[in-house]
Amino acid sequence: MTERYVWDLREVDETRTAVVGGKGAHLGALSRIDGIHVPGGFCVTTAAFRRIMAETPSVEEDIARLSCLEPDDTEAIRTLSARIRRTVEETAVPDDLAKAITCALARHGDRAAYAVRSSATAEDLPTASFAGQQDTYLNVIGSTAVLRHISRCWASLFTERAVIYRRRNAIDHRTVHMAVVVQQMVFPQAAGVLFTADPVTGNRRVATVDAGFGLGEALVSGLVNPDVFTVRDGVLVARTIAGKRRAVEALPDGGMREVAVDPGRQDQPALTDAQVTSLVRLGRRIEERFGRPQDIEWCLAEEGFRILQSRPITTLFPVPERCDQRNRVYLSVGHQQMMTDPMKPLGISVWQLTAMAPMHEAGGRLFVDATQRLAAPASRAGLLDVVGRGDPLTRDALESLLARDDFVLSSTDAGSGGRPTARTGVSAPVEADPAVVSELIARSQASLTALRRDIRTKSGPALFDFLLEAFEEHRRVLGDPLSMRVIMAGMEATWWLNDKLSEWLGEESAADTLTLSVPDNVTSEMGLALLDVADVIRPLPEVVAFLQRVEDEDFLDELAKLPGGTAARDAVEAYLDRYGMRCVGEIDITRPRWRERPTTLVPVILDHVRNFGPGVAQRRFEEGRQRAQRKEQDVLSRLRALPDGGEKADRTKRMIDRVRTFAGYREYPKYDVVSRYFVYKQALLEEAGRLVRAGVLAEQEDIYHLTFQELHDVVRSRRLDEHLVRRRKDAFRSYQALTPPRVLTSDGEAVTGEYRRKGVPAGALVGLPVSAGTVEGRARVVLDTGEADLEAGDILVTACTDPSWSPLFAGIAGLVTEVGGSMTHGSVIAREYGLPAVVGVERATRLIRDGQRVRVHGTRGYVELLA
Repeated sequence: MTERYVWDLREVDETRTAVVGGKGAHLGALSRIDGIHVPGGFCVTTAAFRRIMAETPSVEEDIARLSCLEPDDTEAIRTLSARIRRTVEETAVPDDLAKAITCALARHGDRAAYAVRSSATAEDLPTASFAGQQDTYLNVIGSTAVLRHISRCWASLFTERAVIYRRRNAIDHRTVHMAVVVQQMVFPQAAGVLFTADPVTGNRRVATVDAGFGLGEALVSGLVNPDVFTVRDGVLVARTIAGKRRAVEALPDGGMREVAVDPGRQDQPALTDAQVTSLVRLGRRIEERFGRPQDIEWCLAEEGFRILQSRPITTLFPVPERCDQRNRVYLSVGHQQMMTDPMKPLGISVWQLTAMAPMHEAGGRLFVDATQRLAAPASRAGLLDVVGRGDPLTRDALESLLARDDFVLSSTDAGSGGRPTARTGVSAPVEADPAVVSELIARSQASLTALRRDIRTKSGPALFDFLLEAFEEHRRVLGDPLSMRVIMAGMEATWWLNDKLSEWLGEESAADTLTLSVPDNVTSEMGLALLDVADVIRPLPEVVAFLQRVEDEDFLDELAKLPGGTAARDAVEAYLDRYGMRCVGEIDITRPRWRERPTTLVPVILDHVRNFGPGVAQRRFEEGRQRAQRKEQDVLSRLRALPDGGEKADRTKRMIDRVRTFAGYREYPKYDVVSRYFVYKQALLEEAGRLVRAGVLAEQEDIYHLTFQELHDVVRSRRLDEHLVRRRKDAFRSYQALTPPRVLTSDGEAVTGEYRRKGVPAGALVGLPVSAGTVEGRARVVLDTGEADLEAGDILVTACTDPSWSPLFAGIAGLVTEVGGSMTHGSVIAREYGLPAVVGVERATRLIRDGQRVRVHGTRGYVELLA
């Protein structure tokens, strides 16, 4: 069959992306929308590009070399991509291909002016726009010039920026092909960009229009500031008119030039108000056609608006699906659970099936619907109080949203808020009896033992029936009323102590010291236990040398062959038996656990071997206990000297006893959850192994991209939709580039909060104080625990910490995170270890340089950047 090298724009739509590229496909689809006018033209197909590549074998060899380079190897990328572009541009266009192009030009006017525009197959995608990555040439006149610029467009697939962009988006250079769009030029009065959703806040009800005089190139190049118009629900609500002193216009013989705008027009708007709202209506029509917000290039000529391009806005955070059109407010679960990375579908669905409140998915993250509790005055204050204690940024975002008159919540809203997050005030107290905690832990362990025993005999559809019952037991244990009362008793006593001791003694964050080395804290015990593992390994030089070069996950088998290696192996194995179900991002069942990847722990063990002496774990715990005891005596003594001091001291003593009895248990339910998750995961992976052996799955981990119910269906039917798995993998990659908001509305608006605090030094980074004290040291910016290289006295700076980070806490002097609250795991363990800590510091990992000296003010909640 003869390849077809030219298609008219009116012949194509999104189904032809492989033939005409993303831009060409979108333009073809646009031209079919009623009332949307697209300049006429044609596409030179990817078949033409592939032919050019086939006729220059050296290019294929260079592309293969390019695929082996890392994105940060800019010098090699620059050299190799330049050579590819030069070769492509110098390759003569075959006669039959040139003839097909010149015939198409003749149909549209061979002496007319054209825009020659790149249209790659990986372009204008829902997950990656590739905006500005390939080249466009305007006002190209004559067939010879058009052919030359088509070659330049082919070559622009290999610009340095496009190559790096593809590598960072995990797109293979060899799978991307280039088509070229040739369109009749429009010589406009004005041009610009329309976003059908606010590109900054994400609000889908707000459209913004950037406009300038002449060709849009003046705006793209930054030559002028645009007029900016804001339209909400079809009504123009704001405008900013810029002084437009320069413009770009087309030259008669081809090319463009920069010109001065007549002084009388410079401060005039490029569009009238009526034109702006008319343009937005066109944009809404385009958005409806493509099913998602669009970034639209437009121009205005005498005959009206012309649409030059439309691509999805890939930076917007998705909105949870809802059953009605009422306003809703969603709170991020990830910010509460210290896991803001995207989760895979199996992880999302298992969390939804085991959570205590309904959860809504968007962008690979989970959210709870807080609408009902915010809409009802009776519950609003309580929710804001609890949220504010944990994360002032979330509270401030909610308060700013509630204060607006353009986002109204109905008190009759039927949205589900789930169970209350916490109670306010100290009610129904639990007596400070350690036996209560022991009983709860024993209940949990008995239930977990039964789960491990009973699941062993289950497989196939019966396994999924069993797991649904296990999820019910999971929720029963997690929602045990006594467990909830104990957790709240510890939290409320902590809040009471901080509030009252501040009021009575002027002492800030007194509870931070009073909670040092509390019993029954499984997360702090986990961190100290790894110091004990290091004690076993430290006297064994051959074991230490072996661990320094470990790469394979089966290293424990090899360890036993070394002198002293059996003891080292047994120590690591015992640690994994107790804590091997943990990992970074452990709320996602699909994340690799320490038991599955024990090499994750090796760098931390080696840091402990290098930085500490023997017995440090026990000494540190005892020192913390004694500090807490001395603090208690000091506080009670000072209180007794006050008016009504005896009563105040007695009340405070009861609260201290309650904190020291119950605060440690706060960490246990999460430990129980992840212990159960590992049991579920092992059973599901065994089932996946059977599917692989039966030829149903390509690999075990494909199940991570299916929901629990979808996997159940695959097990029953023995059939898998491979296209679904592929789409899910692509979507997951795209979600990794998104930053989840703390607060998200049903309009898609990511609502941000601010710290409203006085007395912070200029230039300091503000956050939430969660563990008292001040410390100065070297900042170590760590995004992956497996890459940590810490020394005693370092200050850990990271995005967020869940319990799996606690082994690192034993070797640091302070903590700074971007996400966190006063009662999240990292904050609890920082207090437990006596580490000054500030959390919720926006963009901390980007504003603090690795190795920079910083001072952490854990009592007042800010970080100073030093030399």
